[in-house]
Amino acid sequence: MPQWSDYTTGERIKILRGREIRQADLAEMTGLSIVTIQKAEQDKALSLPTLLAIADALGVDTSVVLGQQAPRRALERGDRLMIRDLSRAVHDTAAGILPGDAEPVPLGDLELTTARCWDLYWKGQYIEAGAVVAPFLVAAATHLHERADGERASAWGVLSDAYRLAGYVANLMGARDLAYASIGHAQNAAERAADDMRVALVGSGRSWVYLRDARLPEALKLAEKSAADIEPRFSKASLEELTAYGSHVNFAAVVASRMGDKARAADFLSQSHATGARMGQEVRAHGTLFGPVSATTQAVGINVALGQTGKALTLIDSIRDVSTLTQAARNRYAMDKALAHADAKQWDKSLDTLEETLRADPDWARHQTLPGVIVQKIGRASTAQLRRVSELIGVAPGTQGFLPATAKTAL
Repeated sequence: MPQWSDYTTGERIKILRGREIRQADLAEMTGLSIVTIQKAEQDKALSLPTLLAIADALGVDTSVVLGQQAPRRALERGDRLMIRDLSRAVHDTAAGILPGDAEPVPLGDLELTTARCWDLYWKGQYIEAGAVVAPFLVAAATHLHERADGERASAWGVLSDAYRLAGYVANLMGARDLAYASIGHAQNAAERAADDMRVALVGSGRSWVYLRDARLPEALKLAEKSAADIEPRFSKASLEELTAYGSHVNFAAVVASRMGDKARAADFLSQSHATGARMGQEVRAHGTLFGPVSATTQAVGINVALGQTGKALTLIDSIRDVSTLTQAARNRYAMDKALAHADAKQWDKSLDTLEETLRADPDWARHQTLPGVIVQKIGRASTAQLRRVSELIGVAPGTQGFLPATAKTAL
């Protein structure tokens, strides 16, 4: 498979333009003539103003057009534009730069927007969520700016939520620098809000960024601290508090499993199951969902990561109903099932689950790295179904393509 730098600049423009944008469309988007676009794609002429106009219209850095940096896998033009707008919103609001015509939004409306963004996120609609978060950041920052010094705690809290959402979207889209920046701003806002729960939630979010950046020891240390900081007294804890704690200890178990630490993973899993049993139902709170079904389904992936395929398969057999999970959580569980079956060399079961999920929710699937990891595991089975699945995720059997993750860091 050719590397991005192996293509000519003109070929890279064609690839970035894709089938959805014709040359005439790109000419209209840039204000350039069709002849200019044709010459650029034929590598006949590309002036700096033309390069800048094309890069801006396609929503990428000039370095991507010039082949100095590869585009992120599976990103379409709309995805790239969303990331660019989100990046501008994160950096501008953090610098105190707000539009002159920005109007304050009541706190209640901002809290409703927070809930809407999380709803989109947990449905796996990451592009839509990111598109809402960008103006949400501006609105939250404007609201904060309008508050008096003694009335800013709640405003800082909402702004922390907005930055955390931006960080989650950026991390899933592979925009790691933006994820780090967003989580950093979220931490600052949570500390200014003097909200211990939000500080812990942001800490867990940073741990997730660390995990996807393969910084596993730091990820585990931070995940453990975040869980310990909000450990509730079970006899007095509310369902919302238990939801936050359960999701934290479960994630700590995930990170421990990626490090191969069976003892620590088992300890966190025990706490996760105990919390889920105490709750007795799935609950959404603080931008997350947790309960007994979440604890069990996520334990499947944890056991797979630890190489305990038999335990994972036993858990799969015990799970009957996942309808209470969010769409994204159900999809993720399906990936863990497919991975467990691949490790057990049950190729057909693995491919059946993988293909069914990819076809049922293609928008969610194209932003995931784990399907590609699963295909690599079963790459020896040269079947028509394997080729179909490979085409669905844009990875040729037996190749790594643009995959940025491994079985340890794909989450």
